[in-house]
Amino acid sequence: MTMPAVEALTSITPGIAPMLDALVAASGWNQTAHDWRLFERLGTLHGVRDEAGQLVASGAVLPMDGVAWISMILVMPAARGQGLGRAVFARCLEQVKAAGLVAMLDATPQGEPLYASFGFTPRWRLTRWQREAAPATASLATDKPALDNLAALDAQALGFARPAVLADLLGREDSRCVRNGLGFGLVRAGRTAHHIGPLLSSDEATAAALLTQAARGIDGRIYVDVPDDRKAMTAALRAAGFTPQRSFARMALATREGAQPPTGHPAFIHAIAGPEFA
Repeated sequence: MTMPAVEALTSITPGIAPMLDALVAASGWNQTAHDWRLFERLGTLHGVRDEAGQLVASGAVLPMDGVAWISMILVMPAARGQGLGRAVFARCLEQVKAAGLVAMLDATPQGEPLYASFGFTPRWRLTRWQREAAPATASLATDKPALDNLAALDAQALGFARPAVLADLLGREDSRCVRNGLGFGLVRAGRTAHHIGPLLSSDEATAAALLTQAARGIDGRIYVDVPDDRKAMTAALRAAGFTPQRSFARMALATREGAQPPTGHPAFIHAIAGPEFA
């Protein structure tokens, strides 16, 4: 069997947009059209079409400060088992290697063996927690802070800067921010749930309080992706009605000799922006 070609999707046309959304829906993921537009504007989308011209697989590369995030490796259920996910991922990795960037991603348990076969190694692990829809008991502030301080703490935590990504997430009409003098968290709407993250603070108790504040202001389903060693966060999640849904592994690969994955201060990270964004 001849493997279908992997193509760069240089523009999300009115014809392509619903096919991308269908890939997300078929995979049960949470991304929206806003997220696909972010990848189009700041990174590169790759896709595989079937004989009828329908997209049946996707992948995205999002270059940032010395790293490139690979995500959105999605395959339509009927097309799985044919190597399409591996093919589109290999194309994404080729792009990162050509740019000389460190490749990073958040892997599901199903994807981790694939990425390990390309040389990726896990750095730390995290869990997606979910709370089903519940009535809001508080209101989230509608004002949005200046980007500079948020981006500075985010870069310190990750070890690389991504101000354009944060500006996109914060600038969405339905995004909100919870914050105090020691930390901040972003809340945005997804396809099936609100997402809390990134949630950053030098103090875990502060982060747990911000999580509780955010959850009280949301009346729909919520996802939040939290590093596994956060005891105070875990206690706050359970108290707020969250349950574990799935696990992820943060993985990295240095694509050129002498390059090293960024270290940052992962202790400041109490929830990530999402496996698609770091």
